Amino acid sequence: MSTVLVLGATATIGRALVRRLAADGYDLLLAGRNEKEMEAIASDARIRYGVHVGWFPFEARDLERHEATISKALSEVDRLAGAIVLVGTLGNEGAAQHDGEAAREILEVNFTGVVTAVTPLADALEAQGEGFLVVVSSVAGDRGRASNYVYGSAKAGLSAFAQGLRNRLHGSGVHVATVKPGFVDTKMTYGREGMFLVASPDRVARAIQRAGENRKDIVYVPWFWRPVMWLIRALPERIFKRLSL
Repeated sequence: MSTVLVLGATATIGRALVRRLAADGYDLLLAGRNEKEMEAIASDARIRYGVHVGWFPFEARDLERHEATISKALSEVDRLAGAIVLVGTLGNEGAAQHDGEAAREILEVNFTGVVTAVTPLADALEAQGEGFLVVVSSVAGDRGRASNYVYGSAKAGLSAFAQGLRNRLHGSGVHVATVKPGFVDTKMTYGREGMFLVASPDRVARAIQRAGENRKDIVYVPWFWRPVMWLIRALPERIFKRLSL
């Protein structure tokens, strides 16, 4: 097998994904913010599964350096089986609804920073003529809700970007999958109110891996979020705006 790049490997889902991919024999190229954590994750995968694991630091808001950083990292890989991008943050939604800088952080981490990272990844996969690219978005992007519309708008933009990229690369040998998790039991969601139907990180990681390998277009995880979000999208605006969502 060849290499899979995991962008956002220090996240809870990212760690679960690293374990699954390494157990299946993939070599790995990991990226994340915390260099100490990156080395610990990489060392564990090397020892436990006997695969080659490289890593490089990645800061989502350092937009100007993304293309050079990713291009340099990819130059050290012979062949990329695929790339999985699960960079994101919930941020401080309460502050973001009144403070432009807090809103900007959410938008840059969840949308702009992902786009500037995915673009060179997509070009590299297109150049080799094969591979998968999985973009992890969220069910929050399916409709703007009063409780998280800043975060949701970033994810809505990301889903639209991934859809357009999927259409652009159709026929190139490269497949783009969009994965939309609901609530997941991670450090970002710990202690937050209003959580329900919470999925485990391993369940989401499994769905992400399968989405890439099986060339799925849009995957909701767990599966029941697809009909749930269909119902939410179907509600007339005059009714929806009165709901405490």
